[in-house]
This record gives sequence, C-alpha cells and structure tokens, in this order.
Amino acid sequence: MSNHHLRDRNLSLRAIGLLSKMLSLPDDWDYSVPGLVAICQESKNIIQGALKELEKNGYLVRTMTRDSSGHIGYNYDVYEQPQHTLPRPEKPFTVEPCTVSPSTVEPCTEKPATIKY
Repeated sequence: MSNHHLRDRNLSLRAIGLLSKMLSLPDDWDYSVPGLVAICQESKNIIQGALKELEKNGYLVRTMTRDSSGHIGYNYDVYEQPQHTLPRPEKPFTVEPCTVSPSTVEPCTEKPATIKY
C-alpha cells in the first residue's frame, strides 16, 4: 500500500482510514456499503460520506450495474493514488424521459434543494 493517501491533506482522517481498510482487502472482495459497515465500527451514513469523499478526490470510482433481475449495484475501483482522469463507464446509466402531459402537472413553487457532498 502506498503512503500517498496518508499524506493527502484533502482527505479527512475517516476517509484515510476507510481507504486504508479497503486497500488491505483482497482484490476479489465484494465491496458494498453493508459489507464495509460490517467490518468497520462506523454507521452506514459515515461509510457513505467517506466513500463520497474518496470519490470526490479521485481515490474511488463507482459505476452503477444492473443484474438480469433489475437489481442495481455498484462496482468499486479503488486506487492508491488519485485518478485525475476518471474513466467513464461503457454504458452510462440514463433516465427515461418524462411522459406526463404538461397540462396535468402543477408548476413547482418551491426552490430546489441544494445538496452538498
């Protein structure tokens, strides 16, 4: 394991610890939030926040997958050093366009929520 992430001032101690744990696992380990919660002493929300931080800083690339029964999952690519050029998934996830008639939908009067990661 490289020491690069240990010296990265952009990462919190929580993200450094989770990345160290993830890098110590075998390559074929099945990464998932419930799996990481099971081996760490942190809650699901804490693990999800650390994963977002690692993703934001280029140490983690998550790609969405869908199995034959329609269940959604994620593939995790974990890196010892940040990836400045993040790979793009071959088949990006797309959302179906809305088919509701505009005349049946009331206009939204609320301001959209701002989400900060």
